[in-house]
Amino acid sequence: MVASVAVLSDIHGVLPALEAVLDEPEVMAADLIVVTGDHAAGPQPVEVLDRLRALGDKAVLVRGNSDRELVSLARGEGPVAEEAWEIDLWAAQQLKDEHVELLASLPHPVTLDVDGFGKVVFCHGTPRDDDEVVLVDTRLERWEEVFAELPDDVRTVVCGHTHMPFMRLVDERLVINVGSIGMPYGRTGSPWVLLRDGHVHLGHTRFDVDSAVEHVVKGSGYHDCRSWADHYLRSVTTDAEAVRTFGPRDGRLPAGPVPRGSGQVR
Repeated sequence: MVASVAVLSDIHGVLPALEAVLDEPEVMAADLIVVTGDHAAGPQPVEVLDRLRALGDKAVLVRGNSDRELVSLARGEGPVAEEAWEIDLWAAQQLKDEHVELLASLPHPVTLDVDGFGKVVFCHGTPRDDDEVVLVDTRLERWEEVFAELPDDVRTVVCGHTHMPFMRLVDERLVINVGSIGMPYGRTGSPWVLLRDGHVHLGHTRFDVDSAVEHVVKGSGYHDCRSWADHYLRSVTTDAEAVRTFGPRDGRLPAGPVPRGSGQVR
């Protein structure tokens, strides 16, 4: 049984954002830090993975869809390169063998016994699929499909993937989306979650965005790094745009209009 868990997600290779969250006393005081996927697909992939590895046994890393795709890109497997984002292709080329092996070995999902919560499933998209989309307004019938094979004694699910934090009840199950450390939609800063004593704390770390952008630009060899960092660290994509873009992927009909900036939504 774990007494307290700090949960981070979707770092996407942004080291200064990760460091800002790790500087939070409540995060480092937690018994475990669980990171629910998409660790390295971004401008500082090696630096972020090395920082996470330095946490040792304190960190539990869950596989995200971008982690799986980076492995395929690095190994030259499958048709992923034809569909990949340019920055992901670049990031895959930066990884050393040990980074590729680390990403390839990550589990999805991870179940932990957490004091005050019982069995908690930590996943990226959903417990059954690291790339599946569910949103705060996803209809109950879809949630029922998503959780169809989840054991009855799992009453809490913590996920990421869509870069927008939320907490809601789904037919008596508590669902928490952590949001994104490195590519937040809707507002600047990095969200995180703390599970402790049966309570959920939705944390949010603010930092100097201008300095963070410069840190990323100076620390990355990606050719279009400034444009990337300006867009994502400054949260140019709003949560409303992201919900409209992701919406059709949770099975809702009809599909909504494609919003401005939708090409920047992962």
